[in-house]
Amino acid sequence: MITLNNLQYSYTSRSPLFQDLSLQLTGGTIVGLLGKNGSGKTTLMKLICGLLFPKSANVEVLGHSPRTRNPKLLQSIFFIPEEFHLPSLNINKYVLANSGFYPNFDHQLMSNLLSECDLSENTPINQLSFGQKKKFLITFGLATKCQLLLLDEPTNGLDIPSKSVFRRIVAGSLDKHQLVMISTHQVKDIENLIDTILIIDGGNIILNKPLHHITSQIQCSKMSSVKDVEVLYSEAIPGGYHVISPQTNGTSMIELELLFNAVVSGKQILS
Repeated sequence: MITLNNLQYSYTSRSPLFQDLSLQLTGGTIVGLLGKNGSGKTTLMKLICGLLFPKSANVEVLGHSPRTRNPKLLQSIFFIPEEFHLPSLNINKYVLANSGFYPNFDHQLMSNLLSECDLSENTPINQLSFGQKKKFLITFGLATKCQLLLLDEPTNGLDIPSKSVFRRIVAGSLDKHQLVMISTHQVKDIENLIDTILIIDGGNIILNKPLHHITSQIQCSKMSSVKDVEVLYSEAIPGGYHVISPQTNGTSMIELELLFNAVVSGKQILS
């Protein structure tokens, strides 16, 4: 579905962001895209959907080069940016005006998702709070049934109940062929949702593994002491330590923040 070979991109000639970055992703998965501020998460998404053009690369998305902006590709991708502008229409008119661009748009799903998000079709979009606008965009994106959904910081602006709704509607609305990429710093919001972890740092992909591969090798736990214990990575917390250790008992819990810190620090915790 997505193939990037030797991607190079820079905003200025003096500071390259990506050099020879390669990536391959297939459908049927929800990818958590993690990285530090300025690591290029948003840029990577824009390169994938054709909003930015690489200096050089072989980029193929759904069988097309994003650079060509082929309508068949555009009708199969939906991108929700962190910052956005929506017109002064009510929700129903927005859906009527824009759903036709997506041949698989599911109006019944849209109606169901609006109900789950406590949004009325007759509400003017400009009267919604930022969090409500974000929920509306997420529901619209899911209803497009696009093969590729790119969500940049989708839980920013959502209150605690809405984050729970976000996880539920994403998990319950996808088809097995769809690929969802979620870029976020709010890792707690997606820990129980994603099944592949993709970490970029220093212009490179330093981790791209399915969650089941990770949990087969390591486990996360809290310990009062790390003395005489095999520890791959640890962080001090009140009353003890937050620890990554080799898998011993089949525990599947992974703390994404702890995993991210370990990987970015250069610790060799996975084979």
